[in-house]
Amino acid sequence: MPGHPDLLRLLGRIHRALGHEDAAEQTELEAIRASVADPDLQKAAAALVANELHVAEPLLRARLKASPLDVAAIRMMAELAARIGRYRDAEALLRRAVELAPGFTAARANLATVLHRQNRTTEALAELDRLSARDPGNAAHATLRAAVLGRIGDYEEAIALYRDVLAQRADQPKLWMSFGHALKTVGRQDEAIVAYRQGLAIDPTVGEIWWSLANLKTVALAAEDRDAMKRALLTPGLADDDRLHLDFALGKALDDCGEHGEAFAHFASGNAIRRAQIGYDPDETSRQVDTAITHFTPDFLAARAGQGCPAPDPIFILGMPRAGSTLIEQILACHSQVEGTMELPDIPRLLAKAGTLGRLEQLTPEQLAMLGRDYLDATRVQRREHKPFFIDKLPNNWLHAGFIALILPNARIIDARRHPLDCCFSNFRQHFARGQGFSYGLEDMGRYYADYVRLMAHFDAAMPGKVHRVIHERLIDNPEGEVRALLDALGLPFEQACLDFHQSGRAVRTASSEQVRRPINRDGVGQWRPYDAMLGPLRDALGPVLDHYPEVPPLCSFRNTA
Repeated sequence: MPGHPDLLRLLGRIHRALGHEDAAEQTELEAIRASVADPDLQKAAAALVANELHVAEPLLRARLKASPLDVAAIRMMAELAARIGRYRDAEALLRRAVELAPGFTAARANLATVLHRQNRTTEALAELDRLSARDPGNAAHATLRAAVLGRIGDYEEAIALYRDVLAQRADQPKLWMSFGHALKTVGRQDEAIVAYRQGLAIDPTVGEIWWSLANLKTVALAAEDRDAMKRALLTPGLADDDRLHLDFALGKALDDCGEHGEAFAHFASGNAIRRAQIGYDPDETSRQVDTAITHFTPDFLAARAGQGCPAPDPIFILGMPRAGSTLIEQILACHSQVEGTMELPDIPRLLAKAGTLGRLEQLTPEQLAMLGRDYLDATRVQRREHKPFFIDKLPNNWLHAGFIALILPNARIIDARRHPLDCCFSNFRQHFARGQGFSYGLEDMGRYYADYVRLMAHFDAAMPGKVHRVIHERLIDNPEGEVRALLDALGLPFEQACLDFHQSGRAVRTASSEQVRRPINRDGVGQWRPYDAMLGPLRDALGPVLDHYPEVPPLCSFRNTA
């Protein structure tokens, strides 16, 4: 019997049928260990480690065709699906794995991770509860729980978990980094810096930790830091991810000390690596804008006015990243009636769900209302203060402003807009953890900004008064006047706390977290100017949008680049 996974699996099923739970679990796990020793599965595992998915996939498919109940192979196929973003497929495979072998904790941990990546936090925590009951004190599971808790704002519990794990695994640099992230989010910057520095003391080539330090924005990296990063970049065999993070961090450090030419070279290098990894297509964004303009005509929107879910709770802050949306969120979240959350992924998810129901013009009032209620249900886990209104500040929702108006007709929409050169250059020097594929090329960025302005101008005409625009420079120059106008547009009374936003102790989960803990200032205005001679591709791609800012050029002057 030992070494025969098929026979062991059969024996496990017999034990299950007879109610011999302990024996069943032991036998199922023996079957998994025997299966892992199979040479073909070992080849597939080696291919996964090397990220050679094209090698792993046929090996795993052949294995599952021959042995469809091979739990180890099922888990590996799920990992492959997750690597390419097919989380639903990965989830289905992992649920099958834990159905066949409930004691297979590695598969259950993978399931919790996949649920977390789909922003299904409650379900992920339920799986982690099962893991904790079975394997209390497991550091890997505790680390995952801390990450999941951070998603819903339970930062103090997450910080406590990171402390516990680091007491066991103090030699793990990325654990120190995650700990630092949590500390930074709740405003404990000095402690965050200590955590990041601890991680770098263990391994100074981990580029993401250097970028985490630089990304605090208000911390200047010293000459010895710049030298350490330059040495790290010379490390033989340095991974691309470490290299690009180091480039962005070193670029920030060099910019701070006025070495603009060298800084730009590092920004350009980091951007080039990341752009090659993600393969962004600017024509696709232009096509999406064209499609939205075609679909969301004034007549189309007027015919469906008021058909969605009538709840007025959401306030959407959208626009370009690095356009001041975190500042607006911080101001509003200091109001007694408004709760700040994070960049929520639910509108893009619901748009995909709507596509499974039929074409937008075919959706019934009941279906539109159902989609709106689905949004409210999915975001309820984020609403910990139970205030009447809450903020969703996913910037990319500008593409979906028409869809938002359909499913949530009483939701408020705020467009955060900043000078094109300041905004786009700020994106060029910013590495994002995920998404924002447009931001890794100057021409791509200019086209994206122009497409954004083009679509929002269309929505201004198609649904007048629906979108309230906040021009960043006007907010800086006249904070009280602009804040009063913003609150009036939202139907909210003025509260002084909104002007004293920098005194708030709330958690802030974006790259601007440290900047919005200071009073309004002009530090970010004109940061592009030392790089003006290098921004030709950006200027050309922006076209008339740059010349007309903060106004909008006539729609007929936009180039259709699709």
